[in-house]
Amino acid sequence: MKQTGESETCDILISGGGVAGLTAAACFGAAGFKVICVDPTPPVTERDAAGSDLRTTAFLQPAQELLERFDIWPALADHAAPLQIMRIVDAGGAAPSARIVKDFNASDISDRPFGWNLPNWLLRRELLKRIHELPNVDFRAGTGTSALFTRLNEARVSLSDGSRVRAKLVLACDGRNSPMRNAAAIEVKTTRYGQKALAFAVTHPVPHENVSTEIHRSGGPFTLVPLPDYQGQPSSAIVWMERGPRADELLHLAPEQFEAEMTRRSCGLFGDLKLASRRSIWPIISQSAVRLDGERLALMAEAAHVVPPIGAQGLNMSLGDLRCLIELAQARPEGLGDAQMLSAYHKARHSEIMLRIKGIDLLNRTSMLTPRPLRDLRAFGLNALYSMAPVRRTLMQMGLGVK
Repeated sequence: MKQTGESETCDILISGGGVAGLTAAACFGAAGFKVICVDPTPPVTERDAAGSDLRTTAFLQPAQELLERFDIWPALADHAAPLQIMRIVDAGGAAPSARIVKDFNASDISDRPFGWNLPNWLLRRELLKRIHELPNVDFRAGTGTSALFTRLNEARVSLSDGSRVRAKLVLACDGRNSPMRNAAAIEVKTTRYGQKALAFAVTHPVPHENVSTEIHRSGGPFTLVPLPDYQGQPSSAIVWMERGPRADELLHLAPEQFEAEMTRRSCGLFGDLKLASRRSIWPIISQSAVRLDGERLALMAEAAHVVPPIGAQGLNMSLGDLRCLIELAQARPEGLGDAQMLSAYHKARHSEIMLRIKGIDLLNRTSMLTPRPLRDLRAFGLNALYSMAPVRRTLMQMGLGVK
């Protein structure tokens, strides 16, 4: 145990051990950097344990390639459900039934699926296994960051256990209320939608056939993302976005009532939906940091940007941050964490992040529409965009984050 007052050193101190922070630790560790990663909350790595993260993450092609490069993907591949088709359903008519259905097929732009879907609790489990294989990565669960002091040549971080770490680079992956971002006095801009999202898993009699289905009516999208079969039945992860009071009401319905409501909201496309997990809920916001860098500090993931869960953009934006940081670090290892590197990081990522945040904000507001005439206009727009093949392909490429 380190005595208070002593300092240890590393190349990179990562504040935050969520999926993004653990991925950063595994990638930078595999790239040869000495890494310490801390998180005040020990990760939950079992599906049905209290506090498990029941959301799922779709790793789009560029993110999967990053995980492959640093030998993380092999442990995940057998657990992943491929996403071959993104199906958009407009159900904005008088009754909750599908009136327009459009399929965006990955085969139009690639010989691989759009992405691969994995439960977040399982990602934590497999990332921790990979980290434990790397002798130059030290993950400390139950320890957080408490203070940041930077100088031109290094950062000094105080940890909640009383120890101190000196690092060339501090990587803030510590969430939308990031302690390290706050310590560096970097401002954020926040948009609140009055929405909440319910996340849970279901089983259903109609197979999903590796199709991710996003159903638009009002309040926000209802999205079913393929999972591997559960207890011998087809299974999907659902994110159900609604206005806050309605989401709270749904959360507290008895299971049978909730199942009836979600089957209705799904337009019955998969038959009767049955809960296969507990329900979790969280508020929907958009948030962006004014800058992605400070002295010896880089912001990534939710410390840098938060978006509504539409189009699998959240963690994939985060891994875009990570990919950029690793490329800069490997190009000039002697300049790790210096002003040149961090300025280049901000310049490379900030404008793209802002563009994606604006795009997702527009999609979310469109999906929330309640008045019928506006919902009809939304349906017309979906039809028009889909009908133009070059536009359709461009939208898919933009969604993947490829040029």
